[in-house]
Formats: sequence, C-alpha cells, structure tokens
Amino acid sequence: MTQIHSAKNGIITDEMRIAAENEPLSLEELRKNIADGLVVIPKNKNHNFKAVAIGKDTYIKVNANIGISSKKSNLEEELKKLQIATESGAHSVMDLSTCNDYNYIREIRREIIKNSKIMVGTVPIYEISSIMLSRKEDIHNFTEKEILDVLKTQAEEGVDFWTIHAGVTKEALERLNKDPRICGIVSRGGSLIAEWIRYNNKENPFYTLFDEILDIAYQYDVTISLGDGLRPGATDDGTDRSQVQELIILGELVQRAREKNVQVMVEGPGHIRLNDIETNIRLQKNLCKNAPFYVLGPVVTDIAPGYDHITSAIGSAIAGFCGADFLCYVTPSEHLYLPDIEDVKIGVIASLIAAHSADIALNKGNSRDIDNKMSKARRDIDWDKMLMYAIDKEKVKNAINKYNLKNRDECTMCGEFCSFKRVY
Repeated sequence: MTQIHSAKNGIITDEMRIAAENEPLSLEELRKNIADGLVVIPKNKNHNFKAVAIGKDTYIKVNANIGISSKKSNLEEELKKLQIATESGAHSVMDLSTCNDYNYIREIRREIIKNSKIMVGTVPIYEISSIMLSRKEDIHNFTEKEILDVLKTQAEEGVDFWTIHAGVTKEALERLNKDPRICGIVSRGGSLIAEWIRYNNKENPFYTLFDEILDIAYQYDVTISLGDGLRPGATDDGTDRSQVQELIILGELVQRAREKNVQVMVEGPGHIRLNDIETNIRLQKNLCKNAPFYVLGPVVTDIAPGYDHITSAIGSAIAGFCGADFLCYVTPSEHLYLPDIEDVKIGVIASLIAAHSADIALNKGNSRDIDNKMSKARRDIDWDKMLMYAIDKEKVKNAINKYNLKNRDECTMCGEFCSFKRVY
C-alpha cells in the first residue's frame, strides 16, 4: 500500500514514524493529515533514505534543482551538486536533465538516485523529449506508449516524485490565446505539452492518461506533483485566466489521485507580485482541496538577473507564511545559465532562510528556539555557539578563521564600541 492508503486504514508506517521525529505534530496527527491528503511523504518503495513529510503543520521543506543540459553535461559535477545540496540542508533534489542522448540522461538519474540520501524528483516530459531528440524526430511526435514506458522505468529505478503537467489542457491554452501574456509559457514542460497539443490537435496525453499514470504511481508509491505548466514568467502575467484555469483542473486531478490512494501535491506560480502571493496561496488551497503546495520562488521582480535567489527568497518567505509547504529554490544563475556548484549552495541557503523565517513567524514547533540560542551566543560573544547555530556554517567558520575571531571578544564591525560591552 501507499502511504496515503495505509494512513486511511489507520496504519502507521515506518516512514511516518521516521518523518514524525522531526516535525512539530504527533504521529497520529501526521497519519490523519496523510489520510486526508494534506501531507505527503514522497518516498518510492525502491529508494532507501530517511523519509520526510511535506504539508499541513510540518516544517517547510526545500528542493534543489540539478541536472545537465545539451549545452553543459557532466555526471561528476551533478553528483557534486547533489552532495552540496544535501550538505547545505536541502530536503530533496529534482533531476531536470535534458540533452540529445537519453541513455546518458538515464545514467545520470540512476547515479543520482543511488547516491541520494534525500528525495529525488523528475519531470518525465524532459526524458520523453530527449528520446525524440536522440532519434532526430520532432519532439511533438512522442506517443502515449512512450509516456507510460518512461514513467514505468523511472518508478522502477526509484524516483520519489514526478512533476506531471496534466493541467495544460486545450481549454487552458484557449484562454491563454484569448488573454496573451508578456512572456507566454515559460515552463519547459508546459511549452512541450502545448506544442504536442497544437501539432496533434488532441488533448494533453498526460491528462487523458491520468488514470494509467496513477496506477503506476500507486504500484511504487511515487508522489504526483501536479506541475504548473502555465505558471507566469513575468510579474505582470501573474494570476491571469489561463493560470487559474489550470489550477481548477489540478484541483480536480488532486481528487482523482486521492481516490486512487496516490499521494499528490500541487506546484505553484513562478513570477508574481508581492501583493498577489497571499491570493495565490488561498486560491491553490481552496481549488486544490488543501493539497501540499510546492512553489517555485515566487520571484517578485523581473529586473534582478544574477540575484534571483534574493527575489525568490523574498517571495518564498511570504508564501511560506501564507501557507506554502515546499519551496523550490531559485539560484543566482536563474535566467542566465545552468547553475554551477556554488549556485546550488547559495540557492539552498537562500530558500532555507526563507523557510525558517516563515516557520518562526508561524511559531511552528521549536522553530524559534534556535534563533534565541543564536541571539544569546551573540550576546555572550561565543563564536563556537554562533557557528553551531548558523545555517551556513562554512561561511561563518571561514570568517572566524580569517579574522581570528576566536581570540577576540569583539568583531571587526564595532570593535571596542561593541554594544554588548556597554553598561546600561
């Protein structure tokens, strides 16, 4: 049985016990939330790692995207990105590899899963499209059989969650045509599906095959992450008709997944303004029956290439406070180039800061305790404890060593004017 099927039957699994150890809710509360579809534990039966819960009343989690492109490919570097993401505190990685050699893509995915101690997600349409490129065929020529074959292979190999772009339907695309955007479709998966629909004049095959997809997901307990193929790619495009239409469809698919005892979460918008974040969270929660919400950013301004880990962290903190459950990091390289190893670390740290900021604002569990401990360590000018409680320990350690701070009772900012040395 899947986690949700077990939970509905009153069964507490080993994965639930492990996940509950690090959450601010009881084991029974966690089981009930999973049974109701409000929490998911993405963990394929064929992937061995420490289970993590995402959703209602849990701490906010962070995902890091890795993977090659046809312009840059190196297995060793991707495994290093996986290592850095994990060591930096990410709870999952997504392998977004694309290129014109699908055998290489499969090799990379297998190695990532084999070496990963955290959740691994994929976007199956990327592999399907890469198969077409490898055969020198038009991408829109892929068949329903190829979709199911790829999903089956990925499930057998241990993928924990899939992004499935089943909400990019003909009706949603018609709404997009009637209400044009500045940036149109910016989701790679969404654009590939839209091209397939246009050239074949048929409904989205991920939508028409949804029951078959759920059957495969149930067999291996793969969590479905319903992709936002029509997410806005410009702040002015946010919360338009096509985005909302897709969300309505995703809400219907959430119900179908739950009825088939498949875990499901929903992905959210990319570029939206600060004042639209709460509205988007409320829309998703209402239309998608409070399914866990997985957000990319959101990015709150379009004019900061090279700093989109910051624009994203701003949006993520607000989204988390308003109810988002899972943050997909954005790196400094977003909109510029494929992230390198340092970008991965920076992206993870920025998202962890956002997630924790939201958790302490919501007063989840003991989230405020570590901030109080850090504050006391600063008051006492205790460099060892400051290092212990820091999110990015390496950065703090480097600063301590560079300025020989362990032998000082002050930093170089205030020196002898340190406020903690004043008597008042």
